Amino acid sequence: MFTIEHEFDATVITLIDEGERPEDGLIEDVTIRAYDDCVTLEQHDPESGDEVVVVLSAGQLRELAAALNLPEGAYQLRKGKTESKG
Repeated sequence: MFTIEHEFDATVITLIDEGERPEDGLIEDVTIRAYDDCVTLEQHDPESGDEVVVVLSAGQLRELAAALNLPEGAYQLRKGKTESKG
C-alpha cells in the first residue's frame, strides 16, 4: 500500500509494508520526498531509534529508474539511450 501527498515544495510518497507473510514481520514505512532537485528516502531504524535518510540527485534517480529493468552489468545513461560499459 502507498499514499501520495502534494505539499508546497515536494511530493511525498509513503510506502507501507502490509506483510506478504505474517511470520516475516513488517518493515518500517519508507517516506519518499520528491523535490525539484533531489529525492530523499527516509526510514525509521528500530534498532537505533534514528531516522535514516538517503539523498539522490535527479541524475541518480534517473539511473535508478533505468536500472530496475536492466540485466546485470555496468551502464551509463546518455541522451536518449543507455549504453552498456562491460
